[in-house]
Amino acid sequence: MNPARFISERLKFQGGIATVSVAISFLVIIIAVAVTAGFRTEMKKGITAISGDIQLTSPDMNYMSEDSPVLLSRTDFADSLPEVRDRIPAVYRAGIVKSGENIHGVLFKGTPDGPDSLGVRIPDRLAKMLGLKPGDRLLSYFIGEKVKVRNFTVREIYPTVIPGDNNLIVFAGLEDMQRLNGWSADEVSAVEVRLNSATIGNMELASLNISTRLLATVPEDEDVPLATTAARKFNTIFSWLDLLDLNAVLILVLMTIVAGFNMISGLLIMLFRNISTIGLLKALGMKDKKISEVFLRVASNVVLKGMLIGNLIGFGICAIQSTTHLLKLNPENYFLSYVPVQLNVPLILAADLLAYLLIMALLLIPALFVSRVDPAKTVRAQ
Repeated sequence: MNPARFISERLKFQGGIATVSVAISFLVIIIAVAVTAGFRTEMKKGITAISGDIQLTSPDMNYMSEDSPVLLSRTDFADSLPEVRDRIPAVYRAGIVKSGENIHGVLFKGTPDGPDSLGVRIPDRLAKMLGLKPGDRLLSYFIGEKVKVRNFTVREIYPTVIPGDNNLIVFAGLEDMQRLNGWSADEVSAVEVRLNSATIGNMELASLNISTRLLATVPEDEDVPLATTAARKFNTIFSWLDLLDLNAVLILVLMTIVAGFNMISGLLIMLFRNISTIGLLKALGMKDKKISEVFLRVASNVVLKGMLIGNLIGFGICAIQSTTHLLKLNPENYFLSYVPVQLNVPLILAADLLAYLLIMALLLIPALFVSRVDPAKTVRAQ
């Protein structure tokens, strides 16, 4: 039998405050990790819906005209690339929409999964500005060599993710927008490439690979499409997401230090209360390392208990928020109307493990107190 384990199971740690502190620390860590992951997922989902991970466009792309299409067939090679999940053709066209006396400039985007013929999906911000609801008519004007008019029907209203009136995108059917521009089924404004989840972190490398293949595929008498990553196109948002990641790391470190120092004070109190026991164990021949192990085992149980409580509460709060969206945000400041959460279990378990190891490393400091105990004095005093 392991004597350190045997003795630690019989020692009582009267440190309720330390347990609560550890539980709160792990609760905050879990919420920080879940909210950060939620923001990253929702923002990337919104960006991908607008431009994909990599957007292939003509060097002369002009939202106001139909003079610079890209041939969809020139990008067929992308389907065979391991980093590519799929590619979506899109037709963009700037337009002016009118409802009653209200008018506004928007960007139309035609995609294969767009609404049915002459149906559109509009952002909630535009719906609010124009007072529109599903089923309403949306009179739209397209300026070019001559003005073209279309009378669309609002099929759906979607939540706006990307801020700014310049990013008001009205989704329509791909064929509707190709007919508007007088294009064939192979002519599009852009080909939007979506990457596999394992490759998203290397957008620039994937973009370079696709650009290289385009140079080898497109005939010399045609313009080579430009590859633009979402990270470059929306660099401000991606920088903001990176800042969120940094904040999550800082919270992890701060909460770990707080829990660690509370555990240090609790362990020191336990050591002082059991100083005679330490002296007796030394007198019986137990090494300092083994005696320290006794108290570290007790402290470890407290940390694990606090971790379990914090995890249970944290998972519960995140589960409630993910289903009810109870906590709201101002979308003008945070891009989203609610606090997004994503329970990334592997990431949370990794944060738990890292925090636990850091706390136990901090507890090695008070454990050094064991070597300062003189068994002759403590046993005689007892």
